[in-house]
Amino acid sequence: MPTTPVPQATTRYRQPGRWIWRGALLALLLWILVDVFVPVQHSIRQFDPAEVARLETAMWRSYYDRRPVLLFGQLRGGLQQQFHAPFWRSVGLAIQATRAAFVFKKGRSRADYEQALPILIDYYESIQNLSEDRFNVRKLAASELNWWIVHRQRDRYSYADLADALAQTAAVQYNQPPAVFGRYARQRAEAMRLCDEAGQQAGGATETDWQRIEQALNQAWASLYKEVRR
Repeated sequence: MPTTPVPQATTRYRQPGRWIWRGALLALLLWILVDVFVPVQHSIRQFDPAEVARLETAMWRSYYDRRPVLLFGQLRGGLQQQFHAPFWRSVGLAIQATRAAFVFKKGRSRADYEQALPILIDYYESIQNLSEDRFNVRKLAASELNWWIVHRQRDRYSYADLADALAQTAAVQYNQPPAVFGRYARQRAEAMRLCDEAGQQAGGATETDWQRIEQALNQAWASLYKEVRR
């Protein structure tokens, strides 16, 4: 039986759709290439503290609610807000941060935790590439890991110790004395304390708990912004 030829009109009808898809894919590829490879730098001293506080609260909430996809999106948005990362670079930064967090989470000793350090060094190297402000990448990565450990080992360290570690991390990042970040560090450590305690209570954190946590984070990030913008 002879094969019935496809009508020419159908071929012409389908052709524009292929070009639309090809054009869309080309535009996406160009967007990714420009986003990732075109140099762009901003000051990490310029950010919206209220928005950073809101996103950090949302991230903590998503973590406790076990909503990893939402958490990743919020982390990416936070990196875009705080460090002015373009969209696709913020995705890469979020992947680096997530890898470091998972390596750290599986750890049981300081030697285990320190396996996250090379990832954190790469992470802060990426942030340095986006920043007009200079900082010691390796020292900042080590300071970040240190406050993670202090927070994790609550049987050994107090929240005052956590505040000291947070102040030291901010001092390295912004090249200022740790003392100027005391209020920021105390308020952020307080937010972590509230979150830790709320997570341990029956039924988990309440809406009131999250409001208190966000209030503490608002005060923390507002204080940090004030100091770095002087």
